[in-house]
Amino acid sequence: MDFAGAYSSSNLIYLLQGFAVTLKVAIVAIVLSFIFGCILGILRYAKIPVVSHVVALVVEVIRNLPLILIIFFTYFALPEIGIKMSVTMAAIAALTVFESAMIAEIVRGGLNSIPKGQIEAARSSGLSYIQTLWYIILPQALKKMIPPLVSQFISLLKDTSLAIIISLPELLHNAKGVYSGESGAKYIIPILLLAGFMYFIVNYLLSILARRLEKRLDPDRSAAKQLANTTENLL
Repeated sequence: MDFAGAYSSSNLIYLLQGFAVTLKVAIVAIVLSFIFGCILGILRYAKIPVVSHVVALVVEVIRNLPLILIIFFTYFALPEIGIKMSVTMAAIAALTVFESAMIAEIVRGGLNSIPKGQIEAARSSGLSYIQTLWYIILPQALKKMIPPLVSQFISLLKDTSLAIIISLPELLHNAKGVYSGESGAKYIIPILLLAGFMYFIVNYLLSILARRLEKRLDPDRSAAKQLANTTENLL
């Protein structure tokens, strides 16, 4: 192992460039998949005739496909029907499609967790279905959705590494470029350790952010969870 050679300024800059691409793809895919996932989840929850069934079918099909197949299809198959995208756009599109289906289920589960009595009370007070959904159900459901949503976003960030198969110049792609050279055998462990550390830092920060948001939005639930964890540790 050659840590000094592996961590030369040129190698570090090359890795950081790849990490910047990873973060760019992840952030754009997170924003888009959250938007589309919320729309699909709400459509499933609303149980609109035909529409909800079609959305449910699409979501279930996508959720049960491997992400790597969706990436392949987006980059290699879509050009056959005239839809051509750059490597970066193909990666973002594939991740957005896959993660939207995952988030749709999280949103639907969060909405279904709200007691039906609250919906009936809101409707009886004169609120429309849309108003009830927007002002009563969604704010409460969001508090319950934060942990699984952040967990899904962390998975999305890690899944960007699968785009190496279409040569997206992300972190692992550039890491492979560093240790594939003449001195590669001495660089493999140092480079992969550094790449793993970069992933860990971002994901750990996301986890901290999720805990803080959960405490701020639902302090009672957060305190109860903390008490339960303390009790479990004592036992």
